Amino acid sequence: MLNYIWGFIIIISILCSIFTGNIEHLSSSILSGASDAITLIITMAGMMGLWTGLMKIADKGGITYILSKLFRPILKRLFKDYPENSMAIRYICMNITANILGLGNAATPMGISAMKEMNKTNKNPKSANNSMIMFVVMNTASIQLIPTTMSILRQKYSSIAPFDVLPAIWISSAIALITGIILAKIFEK
Repeated sequence: MLNYIWGFIIIISILCSIFTGNIEHLSSSILSGASDAITLIITMAGMMGLWTGLMKIADKGGITYILSKLFRPILKRLFKDYPENSMAIRYICMNITANILGLGNAATPMGISAMKEMNKTNKNPKSANNSMIMFVVMNTASIQLIPTTMSILRQKYSSIAPFDVLPAIWISSAIALITGIILAKIFEK
């Protein structure tokens, strides 16, 4: 479905640029946009590689175990289907930690691993159970204490104070997470 939407947007953009006589502007925007996209991807890939590596080191060094102990009272209530020392809970903790640090891209591999582990004990592997749904909600509406990705983007695009958005991010991410958890609990089967 998204392919059709993007295709429609591209066709409309081309038609509008032809009818308004701005085809040269469209051409130059496409070329400069492609160059900017590659630069951004390289910047983000380096940051993602660094933080993914640090998260692996944190896991091997036992930090995720310590964090799982810290998060245990909350995770025990939210993920009742899994024991606190399971691999699913470890991956969930790693994902939550990456999200708290604002590393959404680095959190993705841990999130995928957590879902694979949770699906191993799922009674119906073709359908998500309540814990899996809760994890998706928490992962999507996560609290970010240090919005690293956003700050890197703001700095790349010449922001004088890339971290000046911290209070707004803290408030909005806390509200989103609390609302998401409450709604997921309300709609559980």
